[in-house]
Amino acid sequence: MSDFLLATWNVNSLRARLEHVERFLLEWRPDVLMLQETKVVDADFPAALFEGLGYHLSIWGQKTYNGVALASLHPLEAVRRGLADVPEEAQEARVLAATVRGLRVVNVYIPNGGDPTTARFPDKLAFFGRLRRRLEQDQHLHSPALVLAGDFNVAPEPRDVYDPQSLLGTTCYHPDEHQALEGLRSWGFTDAFRHLEPNAGLYSWWDYRQGAWPKNHGLRIDHIWITPPLIGSLKRCWIEREERGRDKASDHAPVMAEFHLP
Repeated sequence: MSDFLLATWNVNSLRARLEHVERFLLEWRPDVLMLQETKVVDADFPAALFEGLGYHLSIWGQKTYNGVALASLHPLEAVRRGLADVPEEAQEARVLAATVRGLRVVNVYIPNGGDPTTARFPDKLAFFGRLRRRLEQDQHLHSPALVLAGDFNVAPEPRDVYDPQSLLGTTCYHPDEHQALEGLRSWGFTDAFRHLEPNAGLYSWWDYRQGAWPKNHGLRIDHIWITPPLIGSLKRCWIEREERGRDKASDHAPVMAEFHLP
């Protein structure tokens, strides 16, 4: 048995946060780092930095928007990009999966959806169902142990938002989003963070505007979900809040989980 550290982080432009990511990798040496919103095409991805630190890479990027990446100290096997219902070239770069040491990891950047009154919002809700269908279609690739992690763009419960009364019905804290999220969770996932941490006021995202960070006006929208075989192996799960307070930081903090795996 050995410890296995996994981290997920929406970096909000990898090249803008590269110094922070490099320091994070050197400090923590996660076995797997799942990045979202990299905002860089594959040809311009700073692969040399990761490879120089001993990481294997799988990347799927776009210019200016979206983008996901997996960095692993172990070989990445059975890599899959995107959802299965439309051709890859017709999709945004939002889902990237691989097998690492026999563990299936699925990195997701779920759409924000924008204003709930706009046409983009139903697309966000539909994304959860499309993702579940992808998991079902890829069942043959999954060991019993599966991690689904990334920026879900939904805060599940009142304790996951700084002001649940005033925010109810807004993007990332809307009843329709909660219903769609539950449809995905019911596939068999447990929220690793909430499995261990009952307290309110612990967030992973703070807006750059209106002094949200110093006021701790945040949302917990970045998640690590696990299937039942991993629950007994979960040692701890936390939000590395210190990263949000750094100069020129992402508006998200990393979420981290440590497992004791065979």
